[in-house]
Amino acid sequence: MRVGHVRERHGPAGAPWRLAASAGTASQWLDLEVLRRRLVTADSRRAHNSSLFRQPITTLDDHLGRGLRIEALRELVDDFAAAGDARDDDAVLEQVDLAFGPPVLRPASFRDFYAFEQHVRTMWERRGGEIPEAWYRLPIFYFSNTSELRGPGDPVWAPQGSTELDLELEVGAVVDTPAYNLPEERATEAIGGYLVVNDWSARDLQRDESTVRLGPAKGKDFALTIGPWIVTPDELADRWPSGATSPDLSMTASVTGADGRTVEVANGSWGSARYSFAQMLARASADVHVRPGELLGSGTVGTGCLLEVKDQTLGRWLEPGDVVTLAIERIGELTTPIVARPAA
Repeated sequence: MRVGHVRERHGPAGAPWRLAASAGTASQWLDLEVLRRRLVTADSRRAHNSSLFRQPITTLDDHLGRGLRIEALRELVDDFAAAGDARDDDAVLEQVDLAFGPPVLRPASFRDFYAFEQHVRTMWERRGGEIPEAWYRLPIFYFSNTSELRGPGDPVWAPQGSTELDLELEVGAVVDTPAYNLPEERATEAIGGYLVVNDWSARDLQRDESTVRLGPAKGKDFALTIGPWIVTPDELADRWPSGATSPDLSMTASVTGADGRTVEVANGSWGSARYSFAQMLARASADVHVRPGELLGSGTVGTGCLLEVKDQTLGRWLEPGDVVTLAIERIGELTTPIVARPAA
């Protein structure tokens, strides 16, 4: 099941996001509030027997805030499927007609990890060093900024004083139930789904900050893009070998310049991660309450940023007029236009 926030692509400006779901890779989405109202009208006992039906379905943030998990929405999708084909149904939305927002609109936090050894090694070699021994023992993370959250198609620009705007191709996970001191063997049970993450970087600002050994700060906090939707774990199960850290799913990044030329700048695999999201969440929840709606990032896949591959691929940093597309197999494509920094 895929779950996302949608509104009509050509609808009124400022229209509220609606929560929708789709089974598998189908191009049709279902308005979950329309389905909820219909089922309650057909059987009013549902509102008494299940909190899913007791209040309107608005956003995923509200849904999680009521103590419900992402998987609970499957009841609506399955009930619709059981009723048979309904192409003219007002609950059915065609993907081509929809604009998508961030799958979580107001995440309380975003912990970004450092899970891919190829990327970590390249970063340390550029500084003339080796990967610290602690990295091989501990899933390391930092807290990023969620106030500058972007969704699919939302523009991004280099922050003030920066000329080295970079992309970062990552997998994200959404925690959808309270977690505290979770053991690794149970931690994946608290993850409601996965999504694409672009953890943008201003490399020149980051380079200055890193000399002080604190941060990252202004080199990272100006934008975080997530989407295009959340994919529930069952959609990936057949590509997740027993005992494997992560599923063997391809991860790519491409940049289309103002001249229309597209350059693939990254090609990696989620399966190359040293740390699993179970290990990451176990570390994140140690002595800490992790709340529904909080996000985890995998860190950059090997080759997944221009800092690693610029000279061999694009030959420059990102600039206005570029369009960046990140894709993760089975999860989706996340596209972002790069624009000039707006006037104050």
